[in-house]
Parts: sequence; C-alpha cells; structure tokens
Amino acid sequence: MRNTFGHLFTLTTFGESHGAAIGGVVDGMPAGIDIDLAFIQSELNRRRPGQSRITTGRQEGDVVELLSGVFEGKSTGCPIGFVVRNMNQHSSDYENVRNVYRPSHADYTYTQKYGLRDHRGGGRSSARETISRCVGGALAKLALRQLGIEVVAYTSQVGHIAIDRNYQKYDFAQIEANPVRCPDSTVAKQMEQLILDVKAEGDTIGGIITGVVKGCPVGLGGPAFSKLHADLGAAMLSINAVKGFEYGEGFDGVGQRGSEQNDIFFNDGGHINTRTNHSGGIQGGISNGQDIVFRVLFKPVATQLRPQFTVNKDGEETILEVKGRHDPCVLPRAVPVVEAMAAMTILDHYLMNKTVRL
Repeated sequence: MRNTFGHLFTLTTFGESHGAAIGGVVDGMPAGIDIDLAFIQSELNRRRPGQSRITTGRQEGDVVELLSGVFEGKSTGCPIGFVVRNMNQHSSDYENVRNVYRPSHADYTYTQKYGLRDHRGGGRSSARETISRCVGGALAKLALRQLGIEVVAYTSQVGHIAIDRNYQKYDFAQIEANPVRCPDSTVAKQMEQLILDVKAEGDTIGGIITGVVKGCPVGLGGPAFSKLHADLGAAMLSINAVKGFEYGEGFDGVGQRGSEQNDIFFNDGGHINTRTNHSGGIQGGISNGQDIVFRVLFKPVATQLRPQFTVNKDGEETILEVKGRHDPCVLPRAVPVVEAMAAMTILDHYLMNKTVRL
C-alpha cells in the first residue's frame, strides 16, 4: 500500500510506534543544499513528547541519524535515508487493548483491512509516524530557505477559544514563546488552562492550526488534478486526527457575495498585485504570489483516560479503561507536522513547475 508522499520530491516512511525505529527515505532533494543537522533536530524537538505539562509525559530523545545522500554538509541529489530509534516504549500499557477496539481509533479498520493489527500504541497508525514527516519537512524547508520561501504554522483555536483570523496581526516570533504555540500570549494562557482542565478530567479537546506560506512564487499548481490547494489539502488530511482543511476565506466566506470576496488586481509600481487576499494565495489551483493561508482542523484525541463502552474482536460488549501516557490536545505538537507537510508540498510543486517551461 502507498507509504510515499509527493511527485518529484518524495518521502517514503516506515516504522511503528513500538518497533525498533521510525524512518524514511527522501528522494528528489536538489543537490547542493546546505544540510543543517542541528536545524533538522530542532524541528524534531518541536514535535517530540514531554515538552510541557499539556503534552504526554512520554520521554523520547527522537535523535535523527542521516544515513545517506549527504556529503561534506551538502545534499548530493541522491536519496537521503534516515532513522530515529524508539527508546521509551511501554508496550505493557497496551496489553488490555490487544483484543479490544478503542473507540474512534484505527483498531477496527486496520483489523478488517489487514486481518491483524499491532495493538501497541496503534502500530503504524500511531502519530509517532509523523517523526518521518518532520524530517522530510525540515529538509524541504532547507531547500525552500534558499528560494526565499518561508512556512509557518501556529495554534489559532483550542475548543471554543480562538484568536483573530487575521494572521497579519501577530508576531510569528512569539509562536514558540508558549507551550500552546499561539502567537497571542494572552489567549495562549487561556488555551493552556483549558487543556489542563480537560486533562484533569481524563478527556481531550481539539482545535485549529493556521498555516502561512510566505514568498511563494506565482505559478505553482496544476490546472486540474494536481491543484496546489488540492495537494495541500491531501497533505493535511493525511495527518493523524485531521478532520478538515480550508484555505483563504474558507467556510466563513459562504456568507459573503462575490463583490465582497473577489481579489481586485492593480498595478503596483509595474508589478501586478491584489488589494486583498480572500483567495488565500491560490486562484484556479495555482499560486498567485500572495501569502498562502490555510487552516487545519484537528479532532479531540481519541484516547480517553476514562471508561468507555466498546466491543472486543468477537463483538462482545465491554468497558475499556486505557492506560499509558497520552496527549490531552494534539495541537501544540502538531504545529511542526503541519509546517512539514506544507513545506514538502510547496517544494514538490516548485520542482514540478520547473519542468513546465524553460
């Protein structure tokens, strides 16, 4: 089955949450890119567990080892293989779910599809698989950096608590200043308290992550079946717990008329520009040079630290009581994953666009 992302810039991932390692192979990385291993590790550090009191208490070093494709600090243009060893598994925490289907997890669907499943932490369906995405995304960011393209994401809503949708109001340098990764410090404290309250109840909560791509050139995206927003949407919807994707005005724009939402072109000192960006930087499936703005909706984490009714593999009703270390809210650790998927999508489309014309 497909474990590869991308067209020209590709990431193939492997590994399970309680296996020996998580890893991957990046192919299509342009040659001559400066490979900053410290930066790649810092991106993994943003994703790893145990960062704060609002994330899982699991402690993992998540140290990346690059196995190939890099020579004297630069990409060679050959496949870049990498691995991150799993070091802190508590597989016994999952013994009570060996034959039980956890509500809203992949347990039942995996069993029906493959005839078996790895019950330890969800196996391949575990969010730990996103480690590989963060490594691939970090490599893509290093390439995009040389093109002047920046990808940023932040938590914009937790439960009912949200900040203003206008990303231009915020200083992105403040995103990493709090454990929620929200650029509004006042609202971030409210979000953090809500997560702690939910955690104390053994429950979970979801929210929204906003992504922004700055410096994207005009012309990225296909005319029909590989539109830029379609591939961005597919990338985001492949992330664990994601339930929705929108760009530009998105669903909020349904209450507006075309006269309110159209982005008017004007001559900006010899350069064609738009006075607004309701389109979110993409028109006709192709980037128009404006900031690309999108939002990703994450459901509440399915694992509950409270009793739930369910059935076992024989269809017998039972009560499930989950053990272990789990996130009450996935958003803080999902921010770098959203950035990674966006970075790989943009670089992939940039490389495809280079083949269109000389």
